[in-house]
Amino acid sequence: MSDAAGAAPAATHETDLSKASLSPEPSSTGSGHEAAPSFVAPSHYLRPHGHSRPVTPNKPMSPLDQEQIEGLRAIRAFLKVRTSYDVLPLSFRLIVFDTALLVKKSLNILIQNGIVSAPLWDSKTSTFAGLLTTSDYINVIQYYWQNPDKLPQVDQFRLNSLRDIEKAIGVAPIETVSIHPLRPLYEACRRMVESRARRIPLVDVDDETQRHMVVSVVTQYRILKFVAVNVKETQMLRKPLREMNVGTYHGLGTARMDTPVMDVIHMLVDKSISSVPILDSDGSVINVFEAVDVIALIKGGVYDDLNLSVGDALLKRQDDFAGIYTCTMNDRLDTIFDTIRKSRVHRFVVIDERSQLKGVLTLSDILEYILLEGLAEGEDAWDTPSQ
Repeated sequence: MSDAAGAAPAATHETDLSKASLSPEPSSTGSGHEAAPSFVAPSHYLRPHGHSRPVTPNKPMSPLDQEQIEGLRAIRAFLKVRTSYDVLPLSFRLIVFDTALLVKKSLNILIQNGIVSAPLWDSKTSTFAGLLTTSDYINVIQYYWQNPDKLPQVDQFRLNSLRDIEKAIGVAPIETVSIHPLRPLYEACRRMVESRARRIPLVDVDDETQRHMVVSVVTQYRILKFVAVNVKETQMLRKPLREMNVGTYHGLGTARMDTPVMDVIHMLVDKSISSVPILDSDGSVINVFEAVDVIALIKGGVYDDLNLSVGDALLKRQDDFAGIYTCTMNDRLDTIFDTIRKSRVHRFVVIDERSQLKGVLTLSDILEYILLEGLAEGEDAWDTPSQ
């Protein structure tokens, strides 16, 4: 596995990996467009029977509140005794990009392999160099939009130029986090929440050479599905969303089918969000434009499709697009975890009975809630078992 991260210059390295023992962690620290998606609501899976957020100390908890807190504590206890390595499947494929690879080539590789991110490897220093995500491509688009005369240069950008692009357009560099595979899964979750990252690379160190080894990447979805499959106490999370402080319900960015794609991309950047609900003339939710939709628009380094409307852009999605997942303010986290267990989902659009937009519930929101909600006074959220 020591060669998993080693990639030839200006190339991608693909490795088929199986779970094996790892070395212990070192002691050092448009209206009119046919783009309607399928909608799936968590209530479809209802069972037949039916930032720190401390509990307010002066308000007695109801039995439902108490059950909710007990369920959350059970989930946190589970995360503290399992490692990031435990989340990995028995066999998986890892694709790592060398930082000398052209941006336009990386786009095609992502599309061909059905992935939206990849670890980066600096072959000059033989070190892990961060994680390539959709946000990096959006930064390239922003740069091109601000400097249209430099499009020929954009076509020659390499992945090691991404930090220069961030400086040129005045955006804060994306924080790079990673974790050793044998650290508690709870710690990986906390790092993701604090850095607002949706995925975290697992990086080991070779005992003999002391070289970094990129083992895999763990996503919020995989972690939450791992919880949904293995922690029966998720059934205790029966409070409806309307009684919980989770999700975003104010200041939402929205668009219509005839909205220019670039307007939506600017909205993604300005609001630091990963999706924009698409509404019809009556204000009903009919689709969602996601940050990952950008990749299909600029594959091969061609940027002409950025002039399209949202409706036309959504027609370029892959045929296997999973659809839009919805819920209402009456849905509960137990049914939402059921949905995560059964379907590949990254967010829920919260609607009312008339499909009017009420809010957005992301996996980041859910992860933060289960980590921080109901911490008792003096409880150390970082307390994890010794290794």
